[in-house]
Amino acid sequence: MENANALKLIKQIQSDLISDGLVVDNIVANLKKLREFALLEEKPVLVKAIRLTYEHIENNNAFLIAIPTDEPIEENEPLQQEEVTSTDLESLQYLISLFKDINNKHNLADLRDYNVKLLAF
Repeated sequence: MENANALKLIKQIQSDLISDGLVVDNIVANLKKLREFALLEEKPVLVKAIRLTYEHIENNNAFLIAIPTDEPIEENEPLQQEEVTSTDLESLQYLISLFKDINNKHNLADLRDYNVKLLAF
């Protein structure tokens, strides 16, 4: 994200996660504010990722999506359900860190992967 206030909000969300853990009401409210900045920047993948993230947290009172793997998936290989803890804060922290720079093609690819996983959950 390019907006200084949005970047400040991302840092605040990350700080809150580290100090307080996943406080559903706080993170959902902050993600909704962050989504407004993403709308102004006209970044549809980011807007969708933020919305899906806070909806997932609201519905599950946790973040249950694993970090995308770097390993390529073979076409005939069955998809394995990844081990996820009840509050996978590491994955959520990683996802939020992706919000900072979606101009990086790897970050954008991981955001798209999170979007697919969030929609399929």
